[in-house]
Amino acid sequence: MIERAAAFSYYNKGSRIRKLIHNLKYKGIKELGFELGRIYGLSLKASGFTDDIDLIIPVPLHPSKKRLRGFNQSEIISRGIADATGLSVDFDTLERKAVSATQTKRSRYERWTNVEGIFQIAEVTSITGKHILLVDDVITTGSTIESCTIELLKLEGVKVSVVALAFAVV
Repeated sequence: MIERAAAFSYYNKGSRIRKLIHNLKYKGIKELGFELGRIYGLSLKASGFTDDIDLIIPVPLHPSKKRLRGFNQSEIISRGIADATGLSVDFDTLERKAVSATQTKRSRYERWTNVEGIFQIAEVTSITGKHILLVDDVITTGSTIESCTIELLKLEGVKVSVVALAFAVV
């Protein structure tokens, strides 16, 4: 079960956040991700959302996709949130073990089956008993977040809260 969830903005056609996230992901303007994460982190901290969070974990990309893109946008956003909140970021515990096709043009069901079981825990002891803040750029159907959360919650005493820069209106 997810403890808490929040998104900074709605993500729909023509929205400013959509343009900013596209510039981050597809044009490689990484400074946008850090700054948006920092601004969001300040808001999360001020609201008390991060008060009992122990650690930030970004949704991982498969290593081959990360090499191709040159970065993981969720990692960059997480660094900004960490800068604003003082929390540490763990880049190594949660791994994407399989390449999945892009979610962009998929239906809700196809998105869910596309990411089912593709994440794994690499280092168990580092997060046992911790409250994790799972960070993604955009939540559309929640299938990626759900798949990550299922893996994290297999560990003893782990709690998961979720944030994203945007929530897609579908």
